Formats: sequence, structure tokens, C-alpha cells
Amino acid sequence: MIDLRSDTVTRPTASMLKAMMSAQVGDDLIDIDPTVIALQERIASMLGKEAAIFMPSGTMTNQIALRCHCSPGDEFLCESQSHIYNYEQGAFAQLSGLVARTLEGSKGLLAASQLTGIRRNEDDHLVSTRLLCLENTHNRGGGKVYPLELTEAICTQAKQQGIACHLDGARLWNASVAIGCTLEELSKPFDSVSVCFSKGLGAPVGSCLAGTRELVRKARRARKLFGGGMRQCGYLAAAALHALDHHIERLVEDHHHAAMLAESIAGIPFFQLLDPVPDTNIVIFRIEQEWGSAKDFADRCLEHGVRVMAFGPQSVRLVTHLDVTKTEIEAACKVFRQVSKMA
Repeated sequence: MIDLRSDTVTRPTASMLKAMMSAQVGDDLIDIDPTVIALQERIASMLGKEAAIFMPSGTMTNQIALRCHCSPGDEFLCESQSHIYNYEQGAFAQLSGLVARTLEGSKGLLAASQLTGIRRNEDDHLVSTRLLCLENTHNRGGGKVYPLELTEAICTQAKQQGIACHLDGARLWNASVAIGCTLEELSKPFDSVSVCFSKGLGAPVGSCLAGTRELVRKARRARKLFGGGMRQCGYLAAAALHALDHHIERLVEDHHHAAMLAESIAGIPFFQLLDPVPDTNIVIFRIEQEWGSAKDFADRCLEHGVRVMAFGPQSVRLVTHLDVTKTEIEAACKVFRQVSKMA
């Protein structure tokens, strides 16, 4: 089975499993876990931040970042199709009493001009605007990468108004490889950054939140509150460390495979790509109703041994990753062409 639903479906490689089983561990809550400490220090260094903290998921790192930057009743800003707004159950409201104000982007990307005068006046009748959240790469934008100059301009606009900036960088590794900027360069404009190890990097579990030492101190307390404190989690941290050593540079392969998929889809009638040339490892396309639905396409592909994700009534998402070879990508392209003739 060729699984293109997400880059979260990857399984640990044999060498990653070996690294996990040989990890030195402790109790990360009551004392320290040496492998977790090593991971946190490495991420802080890579992102150019003072400190970092390991957590089970990107949703948790995002939500704890919101909680650390804001107080109940505060407002944060985000793009309307962002993960933090669409795919985290409104946890910002449920858990931290926050309000989201969404801004409409282009393929997930905002323009600096949209931040001009964005902060609400200090008024007893109004919420207080405290935080801006960006997503790089942007999932629903088809893996779109924020150019460094654009993030710098947006964050400058925000900070000039006293608004802090958080980056949902779950796939920041892909952005770094795609545009040739370092992780530190991409992280510098932000007060906090979340990165994920269980997507393109292929680790089974885990994300880190990085920022100032004071923010990480607050985040550690919130992590316990949210149920994210773990004990001998060095086994998971070891997988992330292995991924950092071995799986970043190879992301260019995933990007090439995504381009192959997009080229194949581009030649199919009734199918319209969100982006003819994907920036990274995500391909999204829309199916005209005349052909059928996204579910119809997914069901027919499954019959031919390919899993894809219906990303809405008429939209399909394909994501490349380290568990799918070039030969399998070529086979998937053939299936897509074959299935497309079944309208």
C-alpha cells in the first residue's frame, strides 16, 4: 500500500529504533532525562533561542505558546486556514479563554500590509490584541513557504504595535531545505517557535517549543497542567535526535516527489492544482463536481493500492515522506491517471 495521506504515517527506521533502545533515560518530571535535555539544548541552538521544551505534540506546543503569551480574554491573530485555528479543537478558547481573530491570506500567506494598525485600542469594552501566529510551511496552503523577507516584515509590523509573534513551524525543516535559509534565520523574527519531529523527519512522536528561558519556564508548568508531562521520554527524544542527524537533508527528495505528483495531476481534466509547482512536500488539488467528489477519488485510489486524503468535499491532499520511494511515486501517478478516467 502506498500511503500519501500525510507525512505523519511514517514508521521509525531500523537505525532510529536502535537509537531509541540505546537511549539513556531518567524521569523528566521529578528529575531529568539526559536524552531529553540533549534534544532541548540542540533545538534551542538550532533555532537561535535561549531554551526549548519537549512535548508530545505540535498541538500542545502551539496551545501552550498561546497560553504563555496571552491571558484569558486576550486576542491572538492568525491566518484563516491555519492549523492552530482549524485543527486544534478551538483549544485556545476551551483551555486558555482566548479569542482568535482570523485574517485571510493568499495560499495561507499573509501580507505585511494586513498588519498595519491591526492592534485594537486599549479600551474596557475590547479584547486586548497580544499575539500573532504564523505557520511555515502552511499545511492548507499546500506546503507553502513564507519567504524570509515577508516574515521579517510581518513580524516587524506586529512588534511595532507591541504584539508578540509565535511561529507554528511544524514543517519548518521543509521550509529551510526548500529556500536555503537556516532554521535560525527563519526563527529569528519570532518570540516563540514550535517544531515537530513526527512529520517529515519521521520520528514517531514529539514536538518542541522554543523561546526565552522565562517562556519555557512557564511552558513547563503549563505542560504539566495539560497532561503533557512524560517520564522516561528520552526514548522518544532519541528518535528526534536521530532524525535531526539523518533526515533533514533528505527532505529534498520528498519535495522532488511532490513535484512529480503535481506534474501528473496537472495533465488530468477536471483536476485543478492549488499550486502547479509545490514549494515542499504537499500537493493539494480540487476535483470538479462534474467528475465526482474527493471521497470518490480516494475510494477508487484505495482499490488500486494508494491512500490519499479527501481534504474537503472536492479537495484532495497528497503528502510525500520518507516511507515512499520514487518507484512508488511513479506507480501512484499511474493510478491517478487510471482512476481519473473512471468519471
